[in-house]
Amino acid sequence: MAHELEIINGEAQMFYRGEVPWHKLGRYIDPQKKLTSEEAIVAAGLNWNVQSKPLYLADGTLAPSNAIVREDNNKILGVVSDKYTPLQNSEAFKFFDPFIDSGEAQFETAGSLRDGKRIWALAKINKDPLVIAGNDIVEKHILLSNSHDGTMAVRVGFTPIRVVCNNTLSMALQKGTSQLIRLKHTGNLHENLERVGEIMNLANQQFEATADQYRFLANKTVSSADLERFVKLVFTGPKYELLEKEGLKVNQQIIAKIIPLFEKGRGNDMREIKGTAWAAYNAVNEYLQYERGNNEDSRLDSMWFGDSATLNQKALNIITKMVG
Repeated sequence: MAHELEIINGEAQMFYRGEVPWHKLGRYIDPQKKLTSEEAIVAAGLNWNVQSKPLYLADGTLAPSNAIVREDNNKILGVVSDKYTPLQNSEAFKFFDPFIDSGEAQFETAGSLRDGKRIWALAKINKDPLVIAGNDIVEKHILLSNSHDGTMAVRVGFTPIRVVCNNTLSMALQKGTSQLIRLKHTGNLHENLERVGEIMNLANQQFEATADQYRFLANKTVSSADLERFVKLVFTGPKYELLEKEGLKVNQQIIAKIIPLFEKGRGNDMREIKGTAWAAYNAVNEYLQYERGNNEDSRLDSMWFGDSATLNQKALNIITKMVG
């Protein structure tokens, strides 16, 4: 099966600190070791730069686009406009320096996908975790991602991760507030990155709102019929009712996989969680991270940046509305 993660000499170009992550890939880093941004870049295999080079048409005419080229292997990562400003991996990682140097955060994992077209770094915030119910806790993380092919803006934001299963959760959506800061590749990109810290402090309020939403779900029970309806709304939408009236069976294979996750999935068998709307959301979340997709690293890409991230957020919104 083709890998999204860059593989060199049989090793995935990423690292993880401490416990094996859900995608089970990358280099192990001792949990006691606190990585600097420079060390994290090397551990992740991201100690390379990119360069914007002009493109020419077959007749020798200068094209209105540039190629983004990796300097270490001359691979073309993408074709972009001449206004695109590359952000080097070292520059992106330096965003974390104030958090790392002050002890406010520590690197957890970092790596690249698709030959370096997309890179990410995840840092754990060294603050008290969010207690949802009983021993079910959620830790706060900062996720930075960037693309070198022009398909994605620089993104920095808070990401909640459920400790019992190491799964990436969605945050509550609040009007006028975004959990993810998107910065365009323009001339003032570096200046924007310097202001991210201030924006992130405001976004921390959303963590608390999200925890309240999780606790609300943990206090609401759902029936098996509710669970099936929830799954259908997430993966098909309201039109599932019309399809069923026409005699079609909707999402039966997905439901068959999610039911046992709801009953006995990672953390869902806790006394305080079992049978709740929180368990229903986490069953869908676990399906997205462990079952959906072709392989572990394609699931990682989809869960953080792609279709599964959209479904994960949709699931949280739907289950909250169902039991609200």
